[in-house]
Amino acid sequence: MSDKRNNSLLRKYKEEPNKLTAQQKDKLIMEYAPLIKFIAQKIAIRLPAHIELDDLISSGVIGLMDAIEKYDPTRDNKFKTYAEFRIRGSILDELRAQDWVPRSVRDKAKMLDRTMIQLEAELGRSPSEEEIAERLNLSLDEFHDLVNQVRPVSVLSIDEQSTFSNVDKKSILNILDGCKINNPFNQLKLKAIKKVVTQAIESLPERQRLVLSLYYYEDLNLKEIGKVLRVTESRVSQLHAQAIARLRSKLTQYFENSDIHSS
Repeated sequence: MSDKRNNSLLRKYKEEPNKLTAQQKDKLIMEYAPLIKFIAQKIAIRLPAHIELDDLISSGVIGLMDAIEKYDPTRDNKFKTYAEFRIRGSILDELRAQDWVPRSVRDKAKMLDRTMIQLEAELGRSPSEEEIAERLNLSLDEFHDLVNQVRPVSVLSIDEQSTFSNVDKKSILNILDGCKINNPFNQLKLKAIKKVVTQAIESLPERQRLVLSLYYYEDLNLKEIGKVLRVTESRVSQLHAQAIARLRSKLTQYFENSDIHSS
């Protein structure tokens, strides 16, 4: 079944509530099952080994069913895009419920974020690995180990970020969920967030930018990216984690400043 036919089926369901049968829903789930596995695998790469992929996939199925029930075809967004958001959100909700990230790791992630923010303010540019390691009184190997430790934090959902105000959380979630997207306030917030992320990506070291591009836009896995960059899969994982940490620190800084200006 093509995506066009899927959207047509969902549109008919919206026009005639309760007309989508269990069999039709099962067909949609089967059609998008590869998408569930793809998203689950991408998230699993950054998780501890004890987290089962099958559990993530099961949560993703719930997310897809939720997407089928709540998708509004009158809005200007594709079902696949909406389904991706719901699947990912459902998996992250399950991970958050398990409380799988130790408090010590969260604290280390916050410390790393604060250090990068402070260094960038002092230097007027993104700090290098060596500069961050020196500020933390760590060797480069110890710094890479720290980055690997905090790597799982990068998959946490938005409302895990304690520095985000409740208003900001709801605003972002509404934007991502497609709720009231035509609201001028949400459009301004979306534009501001896009600008922050774009500038943050542009300021990343070249290799970190390339890793993000290959991973998120070209859909290469870490092993494939390693072949492109001629480095180990472990090194690619480090570069990815550092890039995400930098982006997270930029968003944290943005919302901290937003709270200051709004208070």
